[in-house]
Amino acid sequence: MKKLLSMFALVTMLGFGFTGNTYAEDAAPVAEAATAVAPAAEAAAAAVAPAATEVAPAAAPAPVPNKGDTAWMLIATVLVALMVIPGLALFYGGLVRQKNMLSVLMQVFMIFSLMAVLWAIYGYSVAFTGGSPYFGGLSKAFLAGVTPDSLGATFSKGTYIPELVFVAFQLTFAAITPSLIVGAFAERMKFSAILVFMVLWFTFSYLPLAHMVWYWDGPDAITTAASLDTVVANAGWLWAKGALDFAGGTVVHINAGVAGLVGAIMVGKRIGYGKEAMTPHSLTLTMVGAALLWIGWFGFNAGSNLEANGYAALALVNTFIATGAATLSWTFSEWLLRGKPSMLGAVSGAVAGLVAITPACGFVGPMGAIVIGLLVSPICYFMVAKVKYALGYDDALDVFGIHAIGGVFGALATGVFVNPALGGVGVVDYVANGVAAYDFGAQMTAQVYAVVTAIVLSAVVSFIAFKIVDVLIGLRVSEEAEREGLDTSEHGERAYHS
Repeated sequence: MKKLLSMFALVTMLGFGFTGNTYAEDAAPVAEAATAVAPAAEAAAAAVAPAATEVAPAAAPAPVPNKGDTAWMLIATVLVALMVIPGLALFYGGLVRQKNMLSVLMQVFMIFSLMAVLWAIYGYSVAFTGGSPYFGGLSKAFLAGVTPDSLGATFSKGTYIPELVFVAFQLTFAAITPSLIVGAFAERMKFSAILVFMVLWFTFSYLPLAHMVWYWDGPDAITTAASLDTVVANAGWLWAKGALDFAGGTVVHINAGVAGLVGAIMVGKRIGYGKEAMTPHSLTLTMVGAALLWIGWFGFNAGSNLEANGYAALALVNTFIATGAATLSWTFSEWLLRGKPSMLGAVSGAVAGLVAITPACGFVGPMGAIVIGLLVSPICYFMVAKVKYALGYDDALDVFGIHAIGGVFGALATGVFVNPALGGVGVVDYVANGVAAYDFGAQMTAQVYAVVTAIVLSAVVSFIAFKIVDVLIGLRVSEEAEREGLDTSEHGERAYHS
């Protein structure tokens, strides 16, 4: 038995010795095995080393668009289109007199179509490519290089959507902004003059301001403080200043509202303004249009997040409650001052709330949104009920009083309520990948820069553009055509046949 055990032990030891090459680490405690294996291990390492140096590191996987984000952005784009046709068209159409209903529908429909084409030809490139702090270049004119495979950055690192989706989404913004302007000089401007003016204003006011506020290289370009400096140097002027405009308070509403005021003054008052009744011919259609605007605005605001996540949900919730608060605020203000609440007042309050929350919707908390909605309506109500008549300008559908004034208030309120201490989400620090410290003075300075820039740029461009059109075509229809109504005098049709 002892002999048998001795032979078994010998075989086991020999086995460990012969298999030492394979299990060198396991056998390391055995001195003899380690000594025997070492030369072989060194030889193997020497043989493998040249091969290892020749193997290139694996390439990083190409980014892939998120299908959920893409689907949401497609829906948001269609919602914004719905705001214009038919939402804005019906909203404005119901507010004018019956003889001008068709003219307003035609103006909005044609401007939407015209801007869609101009956006593809050069608008997208000028707004969203690098060039200077004030406007982009023409590297993507005619959508050169924009393919189904090209990607657009979002606000999260490593998250993309197809660039064509971003092109389409921003197209709708470029289309609705000029369309807003026509309400200021409704019922008296030549159709041909409107189209020429819109081309000039879109090119020299909308596109530069969109570039200044919204153009940057995207979050993936920021990894260190030095790379942030590079992104800031390449960005639009107001983005680099730190101005916050989530969905277009400056780019859309102040820009359009100021242009509307300039147009109302330069085109002149409607015949009979202040002497004849110019009441809306169909508040029913205006209410339908306002409802479509509100629903479409969810795409406008929540879609501006570019991703289907919690921040899009925040923008959506804020769009609900700020608008509701503004509707209540306007209605009760009117009820208190005039004795009766009106449908016209309710929809005016809703639009004022939508305008004011636009720049703030993704930055402020729900309670901040309610405060913004409650405060904006009395301000806009005072402008359209008192200031307009005191100054004597004929802003037919209150484009300046609601869009410009509401936009200014919203832009400034964004700088206040973005503060995390007031329920805001703060501003992202892409270097630290967290929320930056809030600085009231710096943020409000940036907001004032954006507001003043939008006012000055739009006013100057609008004045020059109206002057050019007046010299080339003339701005206003004849007195006879205006009295007849633009439906028949300009378009040879009627909206209604009785």
